Amino acid sequence: MSGSVSIGFEGVAKRYDARVIFKGVSGDAVPGRILVITGPNGSGKSTLVRILCGLARPTVGRIEWRLGREPPMARDEWRRHLGVVAPAMSVYEELTAMENLQFFARVRGLGPMEPRCRECLEQVGLDPDRQTQVMGFSTGMVQRLKIAQAMLHDPPVLMFDEPGSNLDPTGQDWLEGFTRSAADDGRTIVLATNDRCEMTWGDDRVELAG
Repeated sequence: MSGSVSIGFEGVAKRYDARVIFKGVSGDAVPGRILVITGPNGSGKSTLVRILCGLARPTVGRIEWRLGREPPMARDEWRRHLGVVAPAMSVYEELTAMENLQFFARVRGLGPMEPRCRECLEQVGLDPDRQTQVMGFSTGMVQRLKIAQAMLHDPPVLMFDEPGSNLDPTGQDWLEGFTRSAADDGRTIVLATNDRCEMTWGDDRVELAG
């Protein structure tokens, strides 16, 4: 992990043409704590996550990423400190879990990194030696693979958008343990959800009105 990263945002608003998605949203995501972003469907949770990741720009508002006590990072530096798990993330169904991670490691310029790929798969409870193609995985197993992918470069910031939507109760329990452990390790966690159970994991909360 490259260090402790905090994210501050103030007065963030997003509008598409005449439609206001949300406005006046402020908060802080800090190392060792879980920030929950919640609100009804259509309130803009995923949009806010994309803005905090740097994948979309706010209509107005300020977002700052800081590494320790250093000045705010340039926007193009955010990505190397960030791991994301979101519904739009894709994996290659014709590959095994290990082949998927090795491919994404090469795409990120990390090299084959077989030991790290094995470690990430074991961390999420998947067998790195399993030769089953991902098309034969359950939805919960695919979600675990996405989390392993997000962890490949050992990021200090993890952003989860509805991460438990495809998990059964056992998977939900595992996800809670993983998320809390990641925060205990000093990572900055942002969790967008409207699941009542997942809301209780948060140390801090931002609620969108919808």
